[in-house]
Amino acid sequence: MRPNIFPAVRYRDAEAALGWLKRAFGFSERAVYRGDDGRIAHAELQLGDGLVMFGQWAENGWLGGASPQPRASTASIYAVVGDPDRHYQAAVEAGAEIVRELTDEPYGSREYSARDLEGNLWSFGTYDPYGGG
Repeated sequence: MRPNIFPAVRYRDAEAALGWLKRAFGFSERAVYRGDDGRIAHAELQLGDGLVMFGQWAENGWLGGASPQPRASTASIYAVVGDPDRHYQAAVEAGAEIVRELTDEPYGSREYSARDLEGNLWSFGTYDPYGGG
């Protein structure tokens, strides 16, 4: 099944986020589009079959307004990974703030949660809503 929902995040420093998300969470770069000023206007990173989009926050941009406040947000992103132990270790080594240690959940998933370099909440594990652990 092909995904039809794509999380989108705005970063105060999208350039830093691009490198960090690849290093810490294992994303691969699918596309990066830059504005005339060289700043990231839109980027797409892939992890398995999933895709997350992000860009540079701008006060006057179409998603402008107040600066992002991820620690005040109720939103988070969950991604299925095949080897949560290895994924967790890479996140720790990259300096991710671990907010829920790697654990085996009663519903059969092995997972953890971490905040990225700007505080957005991510969870990674084996729970797959389409089937599987």
